[in-house]
Amino acid sequence: MEVNRVLAAIMFTDMVGYTALMQENEELAKKLRDIHREVLQRKIREHKGKTLQYYGDGTLSIFDSSIEAISCAIEIQEEFLKDPKVPLRVGIHTGDVVYDDEGIYGHGVNLASRIESMGVSGTVLISEKVHDDIKNHPEFKVKSLGEYELKNVEEPVEIYAVSDGKIKLPNVKEIKSQKGSLKKRSVAVLPFVNMSSDIDNEYFSDGITEEILNALAKMDDLMVTSRTSSFAFKGKNIDIRKIGEELNVESVLEGSVRKSGNKVRITAQLIKTSDGYHIFSQSYDRDLDDIFQVQDEISAKIARELRENLIPNEQTTAATASSIGVNNIEAYNLYLKGWYHYNKWTPENLKLAITYFNDAIKIEPDYALPYTGLSAAYSFLGSIGHMPIKEASEKAHEAAEKSLKLNPNLMRAQLAMAEVKLYFDWDFESAEYHFLKAKELNSGKAEFHHQYANFMLITGQYEKALYHAEIAVQLDPLSLVVRNAYAGLLNLMGEPKKALIQFDKILDQDASFRSAVAGKAFVYVAQQDYKLAIKYSKEYQKLTNSPLKGLTGLAFIYAKLGETAKAEEYLHKTYQRQEQEPDVDMTIDLVIIYAGLGEFDKVFELLDKAYDKKLIGLLYMFHNPLWHDASEDPRYHAFLKKIGLSKYINREQKNVV
Repeated sequence: MEVNRVLAAIMFTDMVGYTALMQENEELAKKLRDIHREVLQRKIREHKGKTLQYYGDGTLSIFDSSIEAISCAIEIQEEFLKDPKVPLRVGIHTGDVVYDDEGIYGHGVNLASRIESMGVSGTVLISEKVHDDIKNHPEFKVKSLGEYELKNVEEPVEIYAVSDGKIKLPNVKEIKSQKGSLKKRSVAVLPFVNMSSDIDNEYFSDGITEEILNALAKMDDLMVTSRTSSFAFKGKNIDIRKIGEELNVESVLEGSVRKSGNKVRITAQLIKTSDGYHIFSQSYDRDLDDIFQVQDEISAKIARELRENLIPNEQTTAATASSIGVNNIEAYNLYLKGWYHYNKWTPENLKLAITYFNDAIKIEPDYALPYTGLSAAYSFLGSIGHMPIKEASEKAHEAAEKSLKLNPNLMRAQLAMAEVKLYFDWDFESAEYHFLKAKELNSGKAEFHHQYANFMLITGQYEKALYHAEIAVQLDPLSLVVRNAYAGLLNLMGEPKKALIQFDKILDQDASFRSAVAGKAFVYVAQQDYKLAIKYSKEYQKLTNSPLKGLTGLAFIYAKLGETAKAEEYLHKTYQRQEQEPDVDMTIDLVIIYAGLGEFDKVFELLDKAYDKKLIGLLYMFHNPLWHDASEDPRYHAFLKKIGLSKYINREQKNVV
């Protein structure tokens, strides 16, 4: 059997809707197919091409050059515009073709086929390789449609549309509805540098950065690194390529602000992280009569520049400072400080965050965003037992309702209400309603995906939880809280090695982040490697700086090992802590220890007490590997039904540890 291998311009053609037309009007379908074949044979021959294969409604042809292939495709499409019109799409790529008596093979053939399938009637789509061949030929007009991820093709492919003469130029929405997915472009906005002589002008440069982030996060086809991760590089002189690696982005926007009297100059540069190439650079000189008006204007202009350079077909409206309802810069700064401490994820920092949020509200009572921070902080303190649940619930509800009343079109306001419905009301349907409203308003924020992943976890939708947790990590890779939640889900889904990698990344960033140490201990508990589980549980306990804190995991492990005396020692200390700190509720910790000891009568007695208090920890504990022994007890499912989770739990647990 003779095997032929050639490097060629490969052209696929396909009649759109041919099968449906055969069912509706067989005579017309055959007539169009005959016209299609006659025109293709003639035009391909005229351009020195060779048809290797006919399909019922399409062809595979090769040409010696991309020039001839595109010229042929243009002439074919122009002829098919005449009556009776033939609905044809064409895809062209340059690559290897291998063919013999049994068929036609090669990566180039597969890629040309995928590109053709992305088209719609009347289009000619080409690959980046073909575009490189013809870019010095001004007689051909083409337009980039963006990078797409195609089936069975490892790397994303940039696709171009030929736009000569009367040929149809598809829009991105038409292309996205076909058989490929648009690769999202990614950007990080680094904190703009304050170049003013007065260090107190730092708030202005931070404000510009924040507003650009708000504007870009609304673009559906752009992944924007969250503020937490971007601001980790503030004041650091780090190579752009290194930043690109750490944040996993292909471009970085950086800039500076120089303020003098009533004048301000803002510069911005968009840089490719792969090679440091400047995609664009602009300066803006303005009079500074209204701080927020200038922020709005500049952030909108920069957003438009980014849109044109990164996703030219995207249409969106830039967010503005006024859209988040702030008028006083001091209130704005206090609000940002509140979230900074919230993201430290310790009881002490949560209480400090509440102080900052309240200070912002004192200055500007109708500023909606600090109320969303208050609601989140109270929810968090209630969930970890560092505030009486009734008090946490009342304060979180009040803050969420206030933020929603002030601005129902604020993503964080909808998110705050979703959280109180989930954690305090156990109203899972209402919680999902508000999560989906938040998604409509802005799904480009890591905090949305992080919280929605928590909802999916609680309601037993583990695959979806992992999906949203992954997006949250992509958007905010340096957030310890976000990555910790992702690592915990990986452990839950039976991926211990991947979970440990994530926990280690957290600890490389901050060795004192206690939750990651506890997370590693839970990974080893799930693997029944109790030696390492004890090691990391002891590390976690040491980081609490108290002889009475962080003992729950150790007690459970010693109980599972049959070392009852040690387990009961830690149990006694847990009761001792409860007496010394009556505001910290230890009921869930006691449930876990008694579950390890196998004392299930005591377990369910304490669960009833936890239910009466409506402790938030109940929503999570049924997904914890520590709980598996108790799940065999008939009272387990009755308790799930009591909470309202019976229809959710166990519905996706086949891959769960």
